[in-house]
Amino acid sequence: MSPEDSSPYSLTWSGHTDRGRVRKNNEDAFLGLAIDAQEVRHLGKIGDAGGQEADFVFAVSDGMGGAMAGEFASRIAVEKITRMLPPLFRQNAAGISSGFTEVLEQLFDEIHKALLYLGACYEECSGMGATLSLCWFTRRWMYFGHIGDSRIYYLPAGGGIKQLTHDDSHVGWLFRNGQLNEREAKNHPRRNVLQAALGAGHQFVNPQVGAVGFEAGDRFLLCTDGVTDALYNDQLPGLLDEGANAADHLVREAVARSGRDNSTALIIRASD
Repeated sequence: MSPEDSSPYSLTWSGHTDRGRVRKNNEDAFLGLAIDAQEVRHLGKIGDAGGQEADFVFAVSDGMGGAMAGEFASRIAVEKITRMLPPLFRQNAAGISSGFTEVLEQLFDEIHKALLYLGACYEECSGMGATLSLCWFTRRWMYFGHIGDSRIYYLPAGGGIKQLTHDDSHVGWLFRNGQLNEREAKNHPRRNVLQAALGAGHQFVNPQVGAVGFEAGDRFLLCTDGVTDALYNDQLPGLLDEGANAADHLVREAVARSGRDNSTALIIRASD
């Protein structure tokens, strides 16, 4: 598939978040945007639109920090996307197929700096940080950026599931290298200890970036660790129903099976 493929396509999406059965507040946040040369529009939790109308951006973020700092961190991350990405889009629109890596790296770096600044200026925000997993749909390609342990999955129309992102933790590294199986990784006492995140006192960020060409029937799942701690990878395809409330169904299932953490999911399906 050519990066310049501009054949018509449509996207259908749904998003849902739940604080779970243990946490007192919800430190997760999610976002959907439509961006063109003139404006940026916030998308509803459920919707559909044609890909010829605009580029589409979806993101999930899981905040961390004392008191309410985690909740602030994830909200700041998605709000910064809303403000920073449109100008970057307009500046790089002519060369997007070759410049998406630089655009996403700059975006992640700016959010990281903002969280570090707030953490240094306000005691109640000290140590605040956030994961971020972002998908950018344009011209039948999905470009993604990621840091932390939220995840992006690709479910091709022909079946199967592939985790596109890697968890930025030592346990995630052990799993990727075959030293732990999925069950052992889920139950490891240090599974939620991150080695990389936005803010959280990290000096530098080096987001994972990549691209996937998509076709009709392909689906993408963005979710926080509240979903993946509760469900195994091979269980996910069967839980992603085709209804308008697909994300609500998945999150409710995760909360029912665990509910120890906030749970958030965004599901995007492509069609002709």
